[in-house]
Amino acid sequence: MILVTLGTHELPFIRLVKQVEELKINNVVDDEIIVQSGNTPYESKNLNIQPFFSSDEMDRLYDDADIIITHGGTGSIIQGVKKRKRVIATARLKKYNEHNDDHQVEIIDQFVEAGYILDLKEDENIGDKIREAKIFQPKIFISGRDKIIQFINDYIQNI
Repeated sequence: MILVTLGTHELPFIRLVKQVEELKINNVVDDEIIVQSGNTPYESKNLNIQPFFSSDEMDRLYDDADIIITHGGTGSIIQGVKKRKRVIATARLKKYNEHNDDHQVEIIDQFVEAGYILDLKEDENIGDKIREAKIFQPKIFISGRDKIIQFINDYIQNI
């Protein structure tokens, strides 16, 4: 199963859903595709689309997915990376009125550079990226949360 998640941002991300639908229309993938569309209005006979899922349901979908295709939201990416999933992220871009700025490009670049995910640039073929994802071995994610908490605690103690 391929899970596509567009997050909760108020602006639509139709560009990605259209690319994903082409995978089914052109028989590039046989996998079931479930789309968490958020605020992206889109109807399809080829995709299982639902605006939102409960957090438990999203967690289960992430567990069941072979590949996660996501926008460049940190939460969506991290959830897949922590579960050691093959994640393909593509940025919502300001020029298409998908976001207020292009910060998602920078977020995705950092995760790609660390070896955790693959990125889908706007000029790349999503079918090719799916094939790449099937053999991609993501680096195991190690959170820096404990270091950050310790840093904050040390700072507070020294005030």
